[in-house]
Amino acid sequence: MIDNNQIVQLLRTVIDPQSGIDIISKKMVQKLVVKDNNVSFTVSSSGAKDVDKFQLHEKINEAIASKYPNAALDVEFVNQSTGERPLSHIKNIIAVASGKGGVGKSTVSTNLALGLKALGAKVGLIDADLYGPSIPTMLDIKAEKPVIKPLYGRHRILPIEKYGIHTISIGNIVDAEQAVVLRGPRLGGIIKQFLNEVIWPELDYLIIDLPPGTGDIQLTLVQTVPLTCAIMVTTPQEVAVSDAVKAMNMFRLEHINVPVIGVVENMSWFTPHDMPDKKYKIFGEGGGKELTKLCKGVLLAQLPLVTDIRVAGDTGKPIVLDESHPAREYYMELAKKTAQQVHVRNEVLPPTRTVAMNVQSA
Repeated sequence: MIDNNQIVQLLRTVIDPQSGIDIISKKMVQKLVVKDNNVSFTVSSSGAKDVDKFQLHEKINEAIASKYPNAALDVEFVNQSTGERPLSHIKNIIAVASGKGGVGKSTVSTNLALGLKALGAKVGLIDADLYGPSIPTMLDIKAEKPVIKPLYGRHRILPIEKYGIHTISIGNIVDAEQAVVLRGPRLGGIIKQFLNEVIWPELDYLIIDLPPGTGDIQLTLVQTVPLTCAIMVTTPQEVAVSDAVKAMNMFRLEHINVPVIGVVENMSWFTPHDMPDKKYKIFGEGGGKELTKLCKGVLLAQLPLVTDIRVAGDTGKPIVLDESHPAREYYMELAKKTAQQVHVRNEVLPPTRTVAMNVQSA
């Protein structure tokens, strides 16, 4: 007697050549019927090449024959979409953006990712700042290279795993001293590779650390995957807020329409190591609240300027990993509020769509 549940488990070993994810997780298998010695189902194969279908059929046969060599198998490939969005095995894709550089966006992205992981979530992190990749330093993986895995005659990239999160950065692909000289189309091509050619596992959150501004990388991103939401990072000072408004307004354009769920105000005050109760507002105050009003989101966090946070990032052990440090709680609160606001966004608003448009960059 053939066990229906066992068939499902066997099909979980069959990998979709387009995504690198098993065909059960991708919801490609439909109308599964097991009766006596007969097994039948359909496989959604919209956009797949004939060679991919052939190889996929062989893998399905091999998987089921490994347990049930005498099963009568009837597999039909149907040219219809499963209705799933790109990277459908990733529940939430969050862009972390800013209007200008130097506001601590990469520190926020890294500690947010690790904070969500500490809350029990499965998390990935893309370093999309191709000119100034910081994530390899902050995760202490500068010397590591991603593994290339052959899949159905193609080459796919395995993300690097560190501290329980999965990550990819151009800083792990090119030498540290090598200048990255790229123009628009090539920039977009690398971002598409990070999204479509990396074998991402099932994730609750994929955090994307964007470069500052509103350039080719941002536009490629919204045209490639449907972002769940965006988070803006600013400092309290007026010049940072002014630039952040422009970056925020890109997400709010009618044809892009990505919800901005909130604002992180970084460097809200400086606290000396030897005077933990002191707060010196070096960059002024009120910028985060002002930006929050404009985006109609929430102030997710006000983060202090603390030497230990900088040291932790430089040494590759982000402050969230130090459970004894008082600054950790600021980032853990950021992670909790982000998870809450993402949940509210998903309850209240429809899913974001990928942007189908041609945009000329200035």
